[in-house]
Amino acid sequence: MMRRYNRLLVAFYIISDAVLAMAAFLIAYWVRFYSGLPVPKGIPPFGEYLTLLPIIGAIVPAAFHLQGIYRLRRGRSRVDDFFAVFVGTVLAVVLGVGGTLYYRTYYLSDAAKDAGAYEIAQGVWGLFVLINVALTYLSREIVREALERRWKAGIGLKRVLIAGAGDLGRMVADKVLQHRELGFQVVGFVDDRAAGDHIGYRGLPLLGTLPETDEIIRREKIDHVYVALPLEEHVKMLALVEVTNREGVDVHVVPDLLQFIALRARLENLDGVPIISLNDVPLRGFNSILKRLIDASLSGSALLLLSPLFLSIAALIRYSSKGAVFYTQERMGLDGKAFHVYKFRSMYVGAEDDTGPVWARDEDPRCTPIGKWLRKLDLDELPQLWNVLRGDMSIVGPRPERPYFVEQFKHRIPQYMLRHKVKAGITGWAQVNGWRGNTSIEKRIEYDLYYIENWSVGLDLKIMWLTVIRGFHRHAY
Repeated sequence: MMRRYNRLLVAFYIISDAVLAMAAFLIAYWVRFYSGLPVPKGIPPFGEYLTLLPIIGAIVPAAFHLQGIYRLRRGRSRVDDFFAVFVGTVLAVVLGVGGTLYYRTYYLSDAAKDAGAYEIAQGVWGLFVLINVALTYLSREIVREALERRWKAGIGLKRVLIAGAGDLGRMVADKVLQHRELGFQVVGFVDDRAAGDHIGYRGLPLLGTLPETDEIIRREKIDHVYVALPLEEHVKMLALVEVTNREGVDVHVVPDLLQFIALRARLENLDGVPIISLNDVPLRGFNSILKRLIDASLSGSALLLLSPLFLSIAALIRYSSKGAVFYTQERMGLDGKAFHVYKFRSMYVGAEDDTGPVWARDEDPRCTPIGKWLRKLDLDELPQLWNVLRGDMSIVGPRPERPYFVEQFKHRIPQYMLRHKVKAGITGWAQVNGWRGNTSIEKRIEYDLYYIENWSVGLDLKIMWLTVIRGFHRHAY
């Protein structure tokens, strides 16, 4: 039910994004050459830009798809929408620039090149980014508002009955209620085990037992039934599916895999046999290549720009205490593989010889005077840019932990090792929200798993921006 609705909504978005992108391209052309801005090289023929419209209409939805914009998710805020549209548009421009340069290089004659054929002005590309982001973001806000108004007016609501009032059924109810813009109305539950309880859940009543389902379907004019029964009630599930088929309503079976699913589950097809893949992550294939390109370019640029600061810090460390400038420590990264992280030395040499690995704390006596300031300002983390350039780490991701502590946490905290599904990062979603250092490990894992499941370039840029304006040194010593 939701999948069919989502397909229609995604199809609408793809078509509208293509149309708006072409409109934005034409508007950018007009603003650049006919709004009074200086045009030192003259006005290029409108026909050349018009010919490129189909390409623009294709690359923008393709870039949005790569960015994950068409993966509809609950709880996506307006800020998330803006960053996603912005990054997708920039990616489309990169693809567009590369495509037009390739066409000019290999397919055009020298005379056509001299005439400026298929050479899109940089000003047009820049204006296109601004205009397309504005139009696309505005269109999504209009759709969001229209869907919410439609639901509030009670137009076209589909009545939903949930078979099973346990944890699984309640989770289904939560999801449907959180997606109110889809126009679904949960009527209530049917369940044998709670037959004497008429309170229900979140104001939703318990309408009866499973054998009464056919009568309830007719009485309540049910359109869809969600079967959310535990595995031990498999026989009842089969009987319920037969009843719903007789009544002509749509039936949806929710697999009882809650205790195993921590990240997104994905349905695959093995020669006609449906397979549920647990703990799927979006950071695979092209997405991982794109993230790696961003990491390499940013870390390389940062190392060059910050080289004077590196030299100054190195001199202070060398002057203040004996020992090496840099400190290496074993950490656990992608797929649980160990690597050595680089940091500016902030402790005295041999600080852990007697105690072994110890969690950092406030007023840590192991720190040198300069080291305390380096930790307070997070400057000791800067050499990890070299780890990013090498490919050991990423700019954004869960913070890497020492193997000694990982061995403790993975037995004590459920789903702890899932954070190693992606590369460790210098900053992350948990860090910018204050969960770092001497804070709750459970909350940190919760934020790390949210990041892994909802990764996008836009989310990475949002975290980088929040790192700049908030800092990530709260609770870190």
